[in-house]
Amino acid sequence: MKLENNWKYKSLESLEKRNWDFLSNEESYLLTTCYKLTKKPVGDFDVEDLRIMIGQSIGLDFLIPLAIEVLDNDILAEGHFYEGDLLKSVLTSDIKYWKREKSNWEIFCKLMENNLRKLNDFDTTRSIKKGWFDSYSNFKKINNN
Repeated sequence: MKLENNWKYKSLESLEKRNWDFLSNEESYLLTTCYKLTKKPVGDFDVEDLRIMIGQSIGLDFLIPLAIEVLDNDILAEGHFYEGDLLKSVLTSDIKYWKREKSNWEIFCKLMENNLRKLNDFDTTRSIKKGWFDSYSNFKKINNN
C-alpha cells in the first residue's frame, strides 16, 4: 500500500476515512483506549499504543510499518507488559494483512532473521521466548505456500 507523504500526521480515523464514534460510557478500558487512539496522529503513537492497536487488528495498514520501524531499532521494544511485547503483537497480527502486504512480510521476516540470536540469548521467561519463536514459525508460513 502506498502511503501519502504526510500520513504520520493524521489519525487512523482520518487515514481510514472511518468514523469511530461508537462508544457509550459503559465500554471497557480496551475499547475506550482504542477509540481514543483512533483520534491520535499515528506518528505520535508510542510502543504501547502500537501494541494495543495491532493486537486488536486496528489500522494495520498504517501501524505495521510504524511497528517495523520501532522493531528495527529495538526488536525488544516494550509496551506495558514485557520486553518484546510489541514483537509478539506483530507476529500474531491478522494474517490477511500479511498476505495482502507481502513486501512488509518479507521485510519483517528479514528483520526477525537478523535478530534471532539476540532473541534467543535474551534473558526472559521460557514462555515468552516460546511465544516469540512459535509465533515466528507460524508467521513464516503465511506466504510460503
